[in-house]
Amino acid sequence: MTDTTTAQPRTVLERFPAGAPRGSWPAEEYAAGQRDQGVDARVVMDLKADQFLVVTNAP
Repeated sequence: MTDTTTAQPRTVLERFPAGAPRGSWPAEEYAAGQRDQGVDARVVMDLKADQFLVVTNAP
């Protein structure tokens, strides 16, 4: 059996440098604010760019 997954397109709402003194907190705070407004936002790490991204699956 082969398990295949299809990546859903994501929209990047904001980018935050991973090397910031507060780490991921600014990204988490921004994502929480977006969720408070009804946007399904979450934080992911872009390892190549060394950034935290706030993304949503909404177009």
